[in-house]
Amino acid sequence: MKHLTLLIATFIFTSCVAQQNTTNLKRKNPKSLYNPTQYGFTQTINAPANGEYIFVSGQLGTNEELHEFSKDFRTQVKLTLQNVIHGLKANKVNTKDVVKITVLIKDHSNKRLKIWTEEMLKVWGNKYPTSTLIPVPRLALDGMLIEVDAIAYKTK
Repeated sequence: MKHLTLLIATFIFTSCVAQQNTTNLKRKNPKSLYNPTQYGFTQTINAPANGEYIFVSGQLGTNEELHEFSKDFRTQVKLTLQNVIHGLKANKVNTKDVVKITVLIKDHSNKRLKIWTEEMLKVWGNKYPTSTLIPVPRLALDGMLIEVDAIAYKTK
């Protein structure tokens, strides 16, 4: 009987949570934290309970046919972002549904950060994900300058 009562209480709680705010991600930049919107990311995102997460593996800056890397960082950034978008579209979501990205930049610099930010803002508009940027000395393949993975959320 104890287990049945606990099971019923859990079901009621889960049902109530699932019915609350199931349509929108809530992006917040608390006043107690730095406002990062000029760099194209948000400090926190709250995802409703009634949905599913989509994980897009780290994408790189090549097209599917050539797998050759441009030496130009901006070109690789643009191709990387296009590849992330392809992964999202395959799951019927888009950049506004992305809650988290991780960005790996080889030989990171302020110049590369500026290029990343400019291109990222073109793609994301004003629905910024949370973000972590990690400078690295090397990526998986020779010539690779950037890698980006994404986590998106889709309401059911």
